[in-house]
Amino acid sequence: MSSMDQKRDQLKGRAHQLYYQAQQNAPNSRQVLGLVTLLLAGGLLLLLGGLALTGTTITALLATPVLIFFSPILIPLAVVAFFTIGGLLGAGTFGVAVLSVISWAYNYYKGRHPYGADQVDDVRQRLSETASQIKEKARGYGSEAKEYVQSKTDTSVAA
Repeated sequence: MSSMDQKRDQLKGRAHQLYYQAQQNAPNSRQVLGLVTLLLAGGLLLLLGGLALTGTTITALLATPVLIFFSPILIPLAVVAFFTIGGLLGAGTFGVAVLSVISWAYNYYKGRHPYGADQVDDVRQRLSETASQIKEKARGYGSEAKEYVQSKTDTSVAA
């Protein structure tokens, strides 16, 4: 066998090996269908995005003269609408917050143990203890002041 025949046989073997590997790694029909669907959906979304951008640009070009003409009316109207809507949203938010607090307090006092009741009880206990300590200190200071005043009045009366 000549060296050419050997090289040809090696190339044939390598070609068969590559063909076999390609068949093993080839995507199945489900993967191909998924890729086609992905490409179609991506293309469609890209087309819709381009149409939306084109429509927005045309609308802005057509609406600009109208907006410039009516701007002395529209700008104050927009400011008033902004503050009115902001005020209504703020009032609604505060209303919901107040209703939440009232509902929580109602459930707390009814003994239904709402979320955070443990922390409130702990704070109430600490405040009660602190108030008792302050009361005792005030009594002690009051009695010391009373004794001090009596000692000063007793020495001034005796003199």
